Amino acid sequence: MRVRAQLVWSLCVLAGQGAEAAITLDLTSKDSIKAAASTIAFDLMSYYTGNNTGDVPGNLPDPYFWWEAGAMFGTMINYWYYTGDSTYNAVTTQALLHQAGDDGDYMPLNQTKTEGNDDQGFWGMAAMTAAETKFPDPPAGKPGWLALAQGVFNTQTPRWDETTCNGGFRWQIFTFNNGFNYKNSISNGCVFNLAARLALYTGNATYADWALKTWDWMNGVGLMSPQYKIVDGTHNTDNCTQKDPNTWTYNAGIFLLGGAAMYNYTNGSALWQERVTGLLNASLLFFDDAGIMFEPCEFGKCNIDQRSFKAYFARWLAATAGLAPFTHDVIMAKLRTTAKAAVGTCTAGKRGTECGLRWNMTNDGSLGVGEQMAVLEAVQSNLVDEVPGWVSAVKGTGTSRGDVNAGTGSTASSRLTTGPVTTADRAGAGILTALVLLGVLGGSITMILE
Repeated sequence: MRVRAQLVWSLCVLAGQGAEAAITLDLTSKDSIKAAASTIAFDLMSYYTGNNTGDVPGNLPDPYFWWEAGAMFGTMINYWYYTGDSTYNAVTTQALLHQAGDDGDYMPLNQTKTEGNDDQGFWGMAAMTAAETKFPDPPAGKPGWLALAQGVFNTQTPRWDETTCNGGFRWQIFTFNNGFNYKNSISNGCVFNLAARLALYTGNATYADWALKTWDWMNGVGLMSPQYKIVDGTHNTDNCTQKDPNTWTYNAGIFLLGGAAMYNYTNGSALWQERVTGLLNASLLFFDDAGIMFEPCEFGKCNIDQRSFKAYFARWLAATAGLAPFTHDVIMAKLRTTAKAAVGTCTAGKRGTECGLRWNMTNDGSLGVGEQMAVLEAVQSNLVDEVPGWVSAVKGTGTSRGDVNAGTGSTASSRLTTGPVTTADRAGAGILTALVLLGVLGGSITMILE
């Protein structure tokens, strides 16, 4: 059934009474979960303008940065995977291909001068999800989803920096962007996560080696504690001695899923079972006493980026439950409680169905892409047991076209590396970075730069 038909639909919208429950959700009913997801997805995609005449496919309007659009389309791939609704497949495919750039590595020239490693990583992980879930392949003549993920991996690994802190990936790619001296968990987590999933999909040990290398660095530099608590990052200006102690759901989640992929890749090794268990236990700190997921900044003020972090946490928790079955019951209990609470906030906006940020209360008035995406992932993740598991080339079930050399001849990277950087380029990048950093004064500087 198409989403627009569903929207008439399965809502219990009472005109003029936005404070009352607007979306019903019965977690014992697949149809109820799908109906709720379709409503939330409709409101989410109402923010997207990239398919409008004169706009750019794959971009979200201000105040949303480029990386969040890639993250959003990762959510829409999951929406199709969990619900079977193909309403948004065409626009998702258009966005993922348009923003891939000339070299199929998510280094498009319209973004690259302010693009960070984590920004590129989120688009690469979206493409990886498309390969794993068997999202409909791109048309002939276009790179496959697997090739796009490999293109990101191949452009990122040469950026491993051993000049300080014994290695690790920097937040920023280019020296003229503020944050170049910051080595953060999310940038390293993107490589770890993507490498582990590429290893699982292809069986290629080179990817697994990079996952291990990144994991070992995170532990060695102290961004991951012996109790598997992951802090935000560290500056190389003091050789990574001091740490930003802020913790975020998406840092916990990105390593948790990468660990689950390594557990699966190693055929259930005891070592990776121990690590996944430790990461999961540390992740449970992001649920309150009632079992409802929260982001630490909700006790103060979350910026635009932070409002979306729970989306990725929920996404990666559900995928972990599938890859590492010993985590299943603990994770799904939390996702069920969270989904019920989250849907209870979907009472605002023009149609009375938009969702809030804080899920342990009625709608808090915080509306937007991140809020919608987070509730959508929390709800649709409850269908993980109803869909086939991830496919792979190793199993003979994956069909996505790959290219082990994708991105290695990136013209975007070379042009930016060797070409002159103008004063305007520097100023533009600096202003954008400054705006991001100003948005997190009193919090972490880990926010994704655009």
